[in-house]
This record gives sequence, C-alpha cells and structure tokens, in this order.
Amino acid sequence: MPKTVEQKRRDILNRIESLREAIENATEYLETGKHADWSGFRAMFVQKVRDGKELSPHKEWVKNVLLPRQKKELARAERLLERLRED
Repeated sequence: MPKTVEQKRRDILNRIESLREAIENATEYLETGKHADWSGFRAMFVQKVRDGKELSPHKEWVKNVLLPRQKKELARAERLLERLRED
C-alpha cells in the first residue's frame, strides 16, 4: 500500500530532526569533545583500537567529511519537504 502524503511528510520531518541532532552532536564534539562515543561516529566495519581502547573519531574527518554530508542531506530533506507542501 503506497504511503500517503501525510506519512511521507512525517517521515521527512523525522529525518530532518535526526539530521539536526547529528549535526549538533558533531559540532559539540568539535568544540568540546563531548559525544565522542555517539553511535553516529561508529565505524562501519572495524573500530580503531589503541592500547585496548576504542579511539574517538578524528576531528578533521568530522569537520571535513561528516558535517558537510549531514548538512547536504539536511538541505535535500528540507527541499523535499517544501515540494510536498506545494502539492
């Protein structure tokens, strides 16, 4: 059964909220080091380990890779929501 416009809108709003939370966590991590163990930073395959401890993500990776991707995805979701509102 196809989704209704209202269901699509709700899904997009949930995605936007999730992306904003991810951007907030990444920004806080860059500023204060907080959220180093946040699940959004987990490696896809193998966690980096040094002396038996999992390493936190590299700040340059968060700044140059994760944040731009999240911001781009947020902008895309917001545009999609606007298109749904126009219909």
